[in-house]
Amino acid sequence: MVNKAEIRLCGFGGQGVILAGFIIGQAATVYDHRHAILTQDYGPEARGGSCRADVIISDYPIPYPYITSPSILIALSQDAYNKYLPSADKNTLIIYDEDLVEVGDLKGNECMPMPARRLAEQLGRLAVANVVMLGFFTAATRIISTEAMKQSVLSAVPPRTAKLNMNAFEEGFLAAQNLG
Repeated sequence: MVNKAEIRLCGFGGQGVILAGFIIGQAATVYDHRHAILTQDYGPEARGGSCRADVIISDYPIPYPYITSPSILIALSQDAYNKYLPSADKNTLIIYDEDLVEVGDLKGNECMPMPARRLAEQLGRLAVANVVMLGFFTAATRIISTEAMKQSVLSAVPPRTAKLNMNAFEEGFLAAQNLG
């Protein structure tokens, strides 16, 4: 685990970006006993407008709640990627949905494509793409323990969807492991 991580998740309304940010922050604080702050931003549209969730995780209290340059950028839509890429520096890890985002030449940034939307469709429920992404993020970064993330997912989703969401998490986790 790292001492501090600044994570920017971005996409469009309806993808569960804000919920994913909440789940990450909750996993860090409640289950891994670390410090975390979540800030969020979304357009005036209920669905389809751009949205962002910023999560800062640290082993120490966090004096400033805003991210200027994320250590990790997770992009779930092309428009959001285009909007938030300028905030990334050359040390930013970029995780993106390979079916929805074209990254181009990033000159030095480490990039990790993930099939979040595709795996969610294979599971029969597009709404779990955010949880697929959480599984991928957990395995790829090791910032949060796997058990903490699973507990956080289960506490944040309706009980009737627990099995589907755990399957989504596992599919994302395996996709990241298969990259390395």
